[in-house]
Amino acid sequence: MIDPGPGILLIADPFLKDPNFMRTVIFLCEHQEEGTFGFVLNRTYEHTLDELITSAENLKLPVYYGGPVQVDTIHFLHQYPAEIPGSTAVNNGVYWGGDFETAISLLRSGEIDPSKIRFYIGYSGWGGGQLDEELKEKSWLTAEANRRLVFHKEAQEIWKDAIRLLGGDYEMLINFPIDPQLN
Repeated sequence: MIDPGPGILLIADPFLKDPNFMRTVIFLCEHQEEGTFGFVLNRTYEHTLDELITSAENLKLPVYYGGPVQVDTIHFLHQYPAEIPGSTAVNNGVYWGGDFETAISLLRSGEIDPSKIRFYIGYSGWGGGQLDEELKEKSWLTAEANRRLVFHKEAQEIWKDAIRLLGGDYEMLINFPIDPQLN
């Protein structure tokens, strides 16, 4: 198992019952003693960006549910560190945040590809030591993230594709029912 850190995926164990995280994949942006922070990659939100942010008028881009913490905030991951000032390198060509208005302006002008930027409402967070406990309980599997998964075109396929990254016996988990007692 890979230790948590920036650019690591947390892949929900197929038997994890927490409704916030069932069959989710979380991209970690930060992991420190004080806590951990990341975004759920594979849950789309019911509203588009223009419905949530007035400055994004006519930008009908999908927004993803980043997690249950601070769902009154918008965050973004992207592949444009030179164009969007203030962004933080996470890993493998994935950057977090930066100047929001610049990102909106670049999208509006067509200078950046909408498939290379993702918006999230809320985030997933753990207090100091909390994620380590969940890892000991085997609630999560870990893998190195890649840009293809972070910016995947089919959100509903991300969990299965993340499990495939693990290879071997893990691939059998893809077909496990959500509740094996129903079989």
